[in-house]
Amino acid sequence: MNVVPDTSVVIDGRVSDRVEDGTFAGATISIPEAVVAELEAQANDGIESGWDGLSELQRLAELADDGEVTLEYVGDRPDAIERGHASEGEVDALIRDLADDMGATFVTSDIVQSEVAEAKGLDVEYISPRVEDVGTLSIEEYFDELTMSVHLKTGVVPMAKRGEIGEMHYEEIREDVLSESTMKEYADEIENSAKESPEGFIELSEPGMTIVQFRDYRIAIARPPFSDGIEITAVRPIVQTDLDDYEYDQELRDRLLEQQRGVLISGSPGAGKSTFAQAVARFLADSDYSVKTMEKPRDLQVGPEITQYTELDGQMSLTADSLLMVRPDYTIYDEVRKTDDFEVFADMRLAGVGMIGVVHATRAIDALQRLVGRVELGMIPQVVDTVVYIEDGEVHTVYDVTTEVKVPHGLMEEDLARPVIVIRDFETGKPAYEIYTFNRQVVTVPIGEDEDGESSGVDRIARQEIEREIRSIAQGHVDVDLKSPNTAVVYVEDRDISSVIGKGGGRITDVENRLGIDIDVRTHDEKPNSSAGSGGAGGTSPAAADRTGQIVKPEITSRHIVVPVDGEAGETVEVEADGEYLFTATVGRGGEVQVSRGSAIAEELELAIDRKQQITVTPS
Repeated sequence: MNVVPDTSVVIDGRVSDRVEDGTFAGATISIPEAVVAELEAQANDGIESGWDGLSELQRLAELADDGEVTLEYVGDRPDAIERGHASEGEVDALIRDLADDMGATFVTSDIVQSEVAEAKGLDVEYISPRVEDVGTLSIEEYFDELTMSVHLKTGVVPMAKRGEIGEMHYEEIREDVLSESTMKEYADEIENSAKESPEGFIELSEPGMTIVQFRDYRIAIARPPFSDGIEITAVRPIVQTDLDDYEYDQELRDRLLEQQRGVLISGSPGAGKSTFAQAVARFLADSDYSVKTMEKPRDLQVGPEITQYTELDGQMSLTADSLLMVRPDYTIYDEVRKTDDFEVFADMRLAGVGMIGVVHATRAIDALQRLVGRVELGMIPQVVDTVVYIEDGEVHTVYDVTTEVKVPHGLMEEDLARPVIVIRDFETGKPAYEIYTFNRQVVTVPIGEDEDGESSGVDRIARQEIEREIRSIAQGHVDVDLKSPNTAVVYVEDRDISSVIGKGGGRITDVENRLGIDIDVRTHDEKPNSSAGSGGAGGTSPAAADRTGQIVKPEITSRHIVVPVDGEAGETVEVEADGEYLFTATVGRGGEVQVSRGSAIAEELELAIDRKQQITVTPS
């Protein structure tokens, strides 16, 4: 008897099983070089199935040495093009053709391979993949009723997060350091159990990282060189809650049921966001709504009536396209992190699907701000109308998000009316924040004064904008004293007075009209408590004279000029070209300043770049 096995049955270890039970006793086992190439490639990439297959080849070699079978390697290794098209069946075709040419029995655990081979007239033996009733995993011994997650690593004592929601502690749970052999046994057991049991599956398998969902456990296995040692992190839910376990439960029920909503559930890692999301999902499903989830990895604990989807062909956008055909009433999106995620979330919401997204954020307002720049500002309330912030397992804050056309809080002139996103406290109905465009920039302004008595957010923004405008005219030092929401005094060098005011007051009037603020221009000598000659005859302060700017290379995109800044987010900086002041800006979270193309500032900066001038950034 001559047998040609394919990769699937070698990985599964079923060829040596057939030899040992006598089915293939005395047979000639012809291993295609294409199989060896596939196993070698998988093992080199750190994929466990490659090692499983190589172990099977070693067992077959031992059986051949004992005279049980004859083992030979046949055929040619696939070339680079054939390996590149392995997922399209090129390597499978090579193995089938080899079995056909040899007149051998083709053995496989791949049902597709089996059907194709039979259709081509081959003698096929299909061996079903091994499925076993998997019992308890060894790592489950580290869990008790208060353990949320277990953290194991080679050379380290076992650690765990234990306690009630909101009072978790990361602590040692054993005294003995874990050896590499023990960690490898744990990892192999987890992966094999996920493959063999209908209660588990491998969510992700990449070189160095495997993510497994097994029963209630989500388990991440990291291996070198991705990590500096074998590490296993196993997480499970320790509580299941209902919506009536939370504050505002009846109000939230009514809000979710009255119409499809756009909701962001936010909070810090471990705060209980997913637990709350699961409670919402169960409530909606029990209220006769069609509910689906989008997750990567899939680890929400929901009932079988809620279908859990992951990435389709590696893209959540394709998953969304499929779900739009299914038309669920609500979709739970866990977790919304990257720009693509927010875009998919927005597209589905605008298509009429109720969306509930789980977002990492340290404040409730931060969750909404993550949409800024990713979704058109005016569309945000149509995408997200409710923000729920979870802290220590409890509903801490709920915001209602709407749009109004009004004069922003703190501004006075009626002609400054514009679309404003108003974020209100759900319980009191009082405005907490406003988001709007101010002088070409999107700003988020807290309503009212800060607790420490400092000026409100709109005052700080107004001061920055006034300073930005005046610095674009003046050559020397500029100070701004905001007297009220609609009046300010600007102090400049003597030599800059005429330039700032302009002929007949025309230039300062233009600035006032743009900002909606009355500006009184004075010299530094007129500033209260200032010493004569402040700023020096040269037009710059001593501090400014000592500053050293960092040389940067701006990048011009279709919509912005991006200036990279090596500094802290929120820091105010001055941008210069060959030593000439251009404008003042605030460093964004990404460590950069973005200037919208088409603005006067952008035109000056772009002209300086075209002239090959040296662009520098200096702390203001």
